[in-house]
Amino acid sequence: MFRPLPAFIGLRYAGAQRGGNDSAGLVSFISGLSMIGLILGVALMIVVMSVMNGFDRELRERILGIMPHATVYNASPEIDWTAVRNQVAAMDGVTAAAEVWQVNGLARNGLEVSPLLVQGVNPETIVNVSSIGEFLQPGSFTALTNDPAEPGIILGKGIADKLEIAVGEQLSIIVPQSGNSESGGRAAAQLAGFRVVDIFHSGTALDHSLALVDWAQAQALAGGAGGAGVQMRMKDMLRSFAVFQNLLRQLPAEGYYGNDWTGTHGNLYQAIQMSRNLVSLLVFLIIAIAAFNVVSTLVMVVIDKHGDIAILRTMGASTREILLTFVSQGALVGLVGVLVGGLLGVIGSLLVTDAVAGLESLFGIQFLKSDVYPVDYLPSELQWGDVALVVGAGFLLSLIATLYPALQASRVQPAAALRQDF
Repeated sequence: MFRPLPAFIGLRYAGAQRGGNDSAGLVSFISGLSMIGLILGVALMIVVMSVMNGFDRELRERILGIMPHATVYNASPEIDWTAVRNQVAAMDGVTAAAEVWQVNGLARNGLEVSPLLVQGVNPETIVNVSSIGEFLQPGSFTALTNDPAEPGIILGKGIADKLEIAVGEQLSIIVPQSGNSESGGRAAAQLAGFRVVDIFHSGTALDHSLALVDWAQAQALAGGAGGAGVQMRMKDMLRSFAVFQNLLRQLPAEGYYGNDWTGTHGNLYQAIQMSRNLVSLLVFLIIAIAAFNVVSTLVMVVIDKHGDIAILRTMGASTREILLTFVSQGALVGLVGVLVGGLLGVIGSLLVTDAVAGLESLFGIQFLKSDVYPVDYLPSELQWGDVALVVGAGFLLSLIATLYPALQASRVQPAAALRQDF
């Protein structure tokens, strides 16, 4: 006897129903809604995971590209920092090192004042540990010392905007001094004038806090106080803490201290990872809900097709064939849903950065500001492993969702079903 393939029958049930059967039309409508929900869930999860990957990439490559992986300090004025830099650069796990002098101060332009971190750098070595040069005009580092009577300074765009200052204009840097002066009174603040030689825009929170000057100028601003040290870049960023602790033990003199990026930006890294996990879990639950909507679709199909199932059973269809018939219908809904959703998710991940930038330009607003968020734009990094995981998980959930209604269909008794129809 000829037996239609279970998959063929399942696909026929999953397709559009013709005729005036209201229940059949309702089944097709609910089946369509289930598929749309699965498509949107899969697409949304791929986009969300890509955005979280983008934030993680920006932290590693942009923020930590500008800032060092670790910095070691010593308050002693007798330290030969060139020698220390060479020693640090030669240690295991360190790829490059550069001397730095960090000073916390205030920048003033007219009535506008902004706090900032002033870094005194050596133009020849800073480029080895920081990617800040990628955001500067050629010759900006050289311009820091072109005129000894009027030293230069490089500002972040956020600071420049707050101070309402442009390249070529003058500003004052004020550094409060702690302790007492040599005469016994309280030490006065250090005040120096600078000419803005460049303004960098990295798109990160550093635009609102960082300024660069020549090493000698930072030393003068510090007024003999601490702040001198050596910045370094590690071979393995995730092992920076262990390498840094080992480095402190190898340095000969006492009084060395410092921190690595896990102490300065570790909370941001953990927040990104936690947000990624929580949002991924939330969207995964959306996919699960959409996938299990297939249950309601197949349950209605089972109820609507009781008579057809009974006829198949009387024609010799086995329990296994009935089971496969309804599993194939759910598999079709799941397969189409995850494939279309995966395609839309990939397209969305590739276009979301430009789309958000276009909306910001169209409406004249900025959704992300670098003084609040790590970056001032929405980053995205598509990873095909995430796409495969989401598509595979969505299809697997759809298959699992078909088991209950398929089992119910396989248990239909022909005599009882035909008696109800007639």
